[in-house]
Amino acid sequence: MKRRDFLRASALASTSLLVPSFLPAAFGGRMSGGRFGKILVVIQLSGGNDGLNTIIPYRNDAYYRSRPNLAIPAAEVLPVGDELGFNPALQALRPLYDGGLLSIINSVGYPNPDRSHFRSMDIWHTASDSSQYLSTGWLGRYLDSECAGCEQPYHALELDDSLSLALKGREHNGFAMSDARQLKRTTDNRFLQAVGKAAHDHEHGEQAAYLYKVMVDTQSSADYLFEQSKVYPSKAPYPLTPFGQDLKKVAELITADTATRVYYVNLTGFDTHANQKNRQGRLLKQLAEGMQAFVMDLKQNGLLDDTLIMAFSEFGRRVKQNASGGTDHGTANNVFLLGGQLKQPGFFNPGPNLLDLDEGDLKYQVDFRSLYATILENWLGVKAPKDILGGEFGVLGMV
Repeated sequence: MKRRDFLRASALASTSLLVPSFLPAAFGGRMSGGRFGKILVVIQLSGGNDGLNTIIPYRNDAYYRSRPNLAIPAAEVLPVGDELGFNPALQALRPLYDGGLLSIINSVGYPNPDRSHFRSMDIWHTASDSSQYLSTGWLGRYLDSECAGCEQPYHALELDDSLSLALKGREHNGFAMSDARQLKRTTDNRFLQAVGKAAHDHEHGEQAAYLYKVMVDTQSSADYLFEQSKVYPSKAPYPLTPFGQDLKKVAELITADTATRVYYVNLTGFDTHANQKNRQGRLLKQLAEGMQAFVMDLKQNGLLDDTLIMAFSEFGRRVKQNASGGTDHGTANNVFLLGGQLKQPGFFNPGPNLLDLDEGDLKYQVDFRSLYATILENWLGVKAPKDILGGEFGVLGMV
């Protein structure tokens, strides 16, 4: 095998170096009804969604004073409480809220917040302190913790071309894939199969043998996911947006009883420093309509009680609008939880106090790691979340 061909194969393998083997025989966690256990779907709103214009304190004069041009007029807000309401772009979430399928946690953050996109996202991904740097993610460590002594981990799947730090562990890792059919076409490529055969012949020693193993694992994953993706072709009316179609793929895999415990989906574009109102409105509409279709699809198939959806952003925005019709990087934010087994639907806690700020930013009231601890212990069945999170964080009562 020529060196350039080996490097080409290595480049492909590098996109799947963390690929687990998605073989159903590796799992021993089926529920009594024949299905695998509880499912977690994480939706990452990248860029820093403006929480104050998402869940709006429409009776608060301080909100309107801080945002004379950017605030959503009270007459346009979708009221869901005496003090708080939805951005009108979230209309599709209103039936889910009214049906007890949505819980909103306000003022979620962490001490000494960082306003860098990359650093704050790393903190959320790794569940670290703001001064602590970790190389593994909270869901990756979940895979490590729950799979000690087993052949394969309870797998995590990200609908993307690259794997987020949140899904990287010490021993086990998630798998990134944007499209099962495309992945299978790639791994079925004759050139790559020839490369794999040459590597298997140990023409390049241990490095080639490792490459061969990675390619075999990738092939088995591609085959399995491709077959699973065909089991349940959803007929639900999903939006024709990349986000909506990603959720459709997730619903199809969940309904097909795919051996995956965690799904990870991204919606990007929330860094609204300028011209925020229309831009955020379009994104929130995509979010709401995609989640409504996803939730109703799962509900119609009797799967909503076994699925928990969490939507978060790396930080919120500053309380005051800027001079460009937008908002700059802030701190605490709201988090959405959706599912059929919420113990406290509606608002988990009051909205932020706009008269008690930290240099113009919201003060956090709920540490995001308490939310993680709750999901790990009460949903995913982890006995000691502190071993994954690196400390004791109070478990909340929403699930």
